[in-house]
Amino acid sequence: MNALNGSKMLLVVACALIDQDGRVLIAQRPEGRSMAGLWEFPGGKVEPGEAPEGALIRELREELGIDTSETCLAPFTFASHEYDDFHLLMPLYLCRRWSGHVVGQEGQTLKWVKPNLLKDYPMPPADVPLVAMLRDFL
Repeated sequence: MNALNGSKMLLVVACALIDQDGRVLIAQRPEGRSMAGLWEFPGGKVEPGEAPEGALIRELREELGIDTSETCLAPFTFASHEYDDFHLLMPLYLCRRWSGHVVGQEGQTLKWVKPNLLKDYPMPPADVPLVAMLRDFL
């Protein structure tokens, strides 16, 4: 059994937003942030006392200016990855229904990408295994 080796556990939620054409939304991490330039699925940290679904609804509103509900979030898979100074646990949800227009609220570049082309975008190590799962499922 692997231990955390003194690393703290970080719970982050992510969402694969899927449009009517079957494309998935990815966002490029802006300059000045860790892993700047890499592409990722929208989402963010779960705050203390917050449920993962509530955190994702909040993050989608803050990052993309859209609203969705818990009933529109389908748990899909998760990533578990050891970084140098923390261990990341990241549930990935699928979402096909939301209200509002997707607009980057934090200066990030957004792209709608066909699942079979997601592999062409450099992503953080924790996100990479999710790409093949999405490709095969969608």
